Amino acid sequence: MNGNHKIIIFFSLLAVRLVQIAESSVVSTGDFNKDFFVTWSPSHVNTSAHGRERSLKLDQESGAGFSSNQMFLFGEIDMQVKLVPGHSAGTVVAYYLTSDQPNRDEIDFEFLGNVAGQPYILQTNIFADGFDNREERVNLWFDPTKDFHTYSILWNLHQIVFMVDWVPIRVYRNHADKGVGFPRWQPMSIKVSLWDGDSWATRGGRDKIDWSKGPFIASFKNYKIDACIWNGNARFCRGESPTNWWHKHKYSTLTSTQRRLFKWVRKYHMIYDYCQDNERFQNNLPKECSLPKY
Repeated sequence: MNGNHKIIIFFSLLAVRLVQIAESSVVSTGDFNKDFFVTWSPSHVNTSAHGRERSLKLDQESGAGFSSNQMFLFGEIDMQVKLVPGHSAGTVVAYYLTSDQPNRDEIDFEFLGNVAGQPYILQTNIFADGFDNREERVNLWFDPTKDFHTYSILWNLHQIVFMVDWVPIRVYRNHADKGVGFPRWQPMSIKVSLWDGDSWATRGGRDKIDWSKGPFIASFKNYKIDACIWNGNARFCRGESPTNWWHKHKYSTLTSTQRRLFKWVRKYHMIYDYCQDNERFQNNLPKECSLPKY
């Protein structure tokens, strides 16, 4: 093979690689009809004419849900949500990433309804290689039923950060080198649902859904997906590139301002942390509980 042929092949491969990198990240359209499909009970899903707002309904007949068309490996997902108002005990609004595999990875926001006048509880959970039991719960510092608020997941090779209106409420670091499970190989889709969880969601299932207060409506808008689209090759999503901005060093830990906000949430709004539940784990807490969060 002569030198000219080598040069042509090199630039051809480079062009293919650049196309793959360019296609690896997506900034979403903002149109639910284009980026998501309804997974169950279409009659309980209402989407605005322009596709930029969507609501889910729960009644005695059914709940409802939708899922992203694409699967992703790392990135940042934002969703504005307005939760079920009034007496919402027993209802669960779930907004999460999941690989849907037997040994699944999952990153969960779960909003647990409550009796009228009592605060919503936001539960977060993480599955890694099929194992969960990593629940944390916080009371929100505002009424999440009065207006839309932004709930975000930043997921990179270094950490998973759950944020509420850009305030970090939870950090789960990648301690895979120390034997701690961390979602890093399986692509995940974005799923949203509203369903009947009254067997467990409110006071351990003691407060049931009052169907006379229904139907129950949760609303969603102004989502943003900036993530690596899964194309069958994890290297493209795991590598640093201009599009895979989330892997950059500046996103490898919390900033000093984020740390202050994080500590504030933990001090004043956290109501359950699995890493403090010695009784549940019989004084053998999961390994990550003794490792740094940032």
